[in-house]
Amino acid sequence: MDTIQSIILAIIEGLTEFLPISSTGHMILASYAMKIHENEFVKTFEVAIQLGAIMAIAIMYIKRFLQSFDIYIKLAIAFIPTAIVGFLAYDFIKAYLFNPIVVSVSLVIGGVVLILIDKKIHQKEGQVTSLEKIPIKNAFFIGLIQCLSMIPGTSRAAATIVGGVFNKLDKKQATEFSFLLAIPTMFAATGYDLIKTNIEFTSHEIQMLLIGLIFAFISAWFAVRLFLKIVERYGFKHFGYYRIILGIIFLIIMY
Repeated sequence: MDTIQSIILAIIEGLTEFLPISSTGHMILASYAMKIHENEFVKTFEVAIQLGAIMAIAIMYIKRFLQSFDIYIKLAIAFIPTAIVGFLAYDFIKAYLFNPIVVSVSLVIGGVVLILIDKKIHQKEGQVTSLEKIPIKNAFFIGLIQCLSMIPGTSRAAATIVGGVFNKLDKKQATEFSFLLAIPTMFAATGYDLIKTNIEFTSHEIQMLLIGLIFAFISAWFAVRLFLKIVERYGFKHFGYYRIILGIIFLIIMY
């Protein structure tokens, strides 16, 4: 992987991390399209640059974290299922699920699900006045649904947003909770991946990681602001159509 390819992957990561279309899936497909050899560094790079996107959210929502300690409790509860399942399934996921076929099939299935539930999401009204007041059991179930996103192509954002809507949150609340939950989830995933990978980075690889973090941060900052406007106006069904088309295209290419 060269520097230009690392920049492209980082921009894709930032643009897709918080959209319900799977950032990991897009990076795997982009690597396949650019004929990047999937070695340990590339797999680690695809996970590590997510920190750049997460930092954009952390800075953007810093005031939100200073309002009340209760939000930390709800995020911690939602994070527990992902931490347990991720720890137990890490080796299997990295060994067998990080490939274009799994991603393409997951994109299509997830796209169909988004389209089917979009109408129901529009009709569903939130029953929680603020994120701090999410019932503990509902926060836990949102985290449980987030575990599905460990399958590349499923999308962590899609899983948590849908989970939030079906656990008493409205569209905007579910989207924002998904943003905030991404912070502990992706920090933990990146840290654990770096520990488990146990590789020594060359100076060139360190340079690509730093460049990737910067470009992921910038692209995520703009993507989040745009995404909130799109969700409010159009809902999620268009993301479903996009997922299906992209998944089918890559299945045809691979076939």
